[in-house]
Amino acid sequence: MADTLNDRPPGRHEAPVSPWPALWALCLGFFMILVDSTIVSVATPAIMTDLDAGVNSVVWVTSAYLLAYAVPLLITGRLGDRFGPKNLYLVGLAVFTLSSLWCGFTGTIDHLVIARVFQGFGAAMMTPQTMSVITRTFPATKRGQAMGLWGAVAGVATLVGPIVGGVLIDSLGWEWIFFINVPVGVVGFVLAMIFVPVLPTHSHRFDMVGVMLSAIGLFCLVFGIQEGQNYDWGQITGPVSVWSLIGVGVLVLVVFVVWQGRNRREPLVPLSLFRDRNFSLANVSITTVGFAITAMAFPIMLYAQSVRGLSPTRSALLLVPMAVISGVLAPFVGKLADRFHPRYIAGVGLAAFPISMVWLSQIMTPEVPIWQLLLPIALLGVANGFMWSPLSTTATRNLPMSQAGAGSGVYNTTRQFGAVLGSAAIGVLMESQLASHLPAMPGGGSAEAAAGTGPLPAALHDGFSQAMANSLLLPAAVLVVGFLAAMVFERPAHMRRAPAVADRSGSEQADAQPEPSAV
Repeated sequence: MADTLNDRPPGRHEAPVSPWPALWALCLGFFMILVDSTIVSVATPAIMTDLDAGVNSVVWVTSAYLLAYAVPLLITGRLGDRFGPKNLYLVGLAVFTLSSLWCGFTGTIDHLVIARVFQGFGAAMMTPQTMSVITRTFPATKRGQAMGLWGAVAGVATLVGPIVGGVLIDSLGWEWIFFINVPVGVVGFVLAMIFVPVLPTHSHRFDMVGVMLSAIGLFCLVFGIQEGQNYDWGQITGPVSVWSLIGVGVLVLVVFVVWQGRNRREPLVPLSLFRDRNFSLANVSITTVGFAITAMAFPIMLYAQSVRGLSPTRSALLLVPMAVISGVLAPFVGKLADRFHPRYIAGVGLAAFPISMVWLSQIMTPEVPIWQLLLPIALLGVANGFMWSPLSTTATRNLPMSQAGAGSGVYNTTRQFGAVLGSAAIGVLMESQLASHLPAMPGGGSAEAAAGTGPLPAALHDGFSQAMANSLLLPAAVLVVGFLAAMVFERPAHMRRAPAVADRSGSEQADAQPEPSAV
């Protein structure tokens, strides 16, 4: 079967159009988005010094981006179905690139936060379109290979952000973590214009009630969880507390789900998507992955810098085995995902991840040789290589073409929501563990007081290491839920047919062909 964008067989002098250049072009923008989710954390001290900002203010440089990224994903996925994924991607990339330039030129912390909001919104427009284009241009039997590349990009980006950030800050200044996006964004825009096809759009009636409910509910819930630690899980302002905001968010989202079920026209999120067992289970698994990927980075980086005395750049280099192994494995695993039951492929990654976390927690002592730390981190690379592609492929394998954007929006929303939960939960746990293992420290042993701006005194190394090691058990426990969800995946439809029959079946070929391009 031809791996093409066109559903008609090529003529005698007409070559099939490959969807791979389009995917490479989209992955460049996706890579830039993921890098920007982590790169700013390395620049936090430099931004505080240069812009004369406090800790609470500079936290919003990251928080504003994540909020603006997470909240609109359901809506932007649907907009891609209505106006075309290429158009939404290009608009989002333009907004992201111009906002990056704005970030670099800002002179106050308030303006930087505002610019990051626009940057996050640009990222929200782009992200669902990458998965939507894969779903609509690759045949079901080839989709795993495409998601393999998508997964490799996600894995490598987790490493590149901190390392590139450290190098740019040390050599050119914090502004360049944003300026570097401009030439990359321009190249990505040109490549997307040339290679990404103009796919047929699907007329949708926009569920304005659903849009308002989802935006309000997600904002209240994500903001409450993300900022709860900064307000000590108490009052935000006046009568508004963190818990009341979270409660309102949950209540509004319950109303949103009820409305989606009662909307007889066209809901923002068709609940019929969740009738596909694999789609529902893959969303559960990717939520735990988003949680764990975000949560595990904080204890490891704090341990490396505060106990081992490594610089931010050298600390990030500890993750090199993870990124390299993940990048090498992901395309290979993508091919396996097209041939074997997803529970076995994803199960390997979702089992290796918690094992690596527990392993790290057992050896993270002040004296452990660095090479011993690299072994469980290498296993983490195996986990990354076996998770991203099978989960995303399983989630999108059976999506109707008219709902590819909606399904992609849901999947990316759950992943991002998991990341927000992971960030909030690991902060609470680390503070609790530090208070327990460093009881004599001022302020009850907070993470900020413990980490400071450099290496800790040797007398505190044992307690701090133990606190960080224990914190890694949380993402390990959460990943067990993701593993159990993957273990009950159903066998995909294209694997239930006998190959010999499928090869002779015209209906099989029609079913597996991608959507025709309108180019």
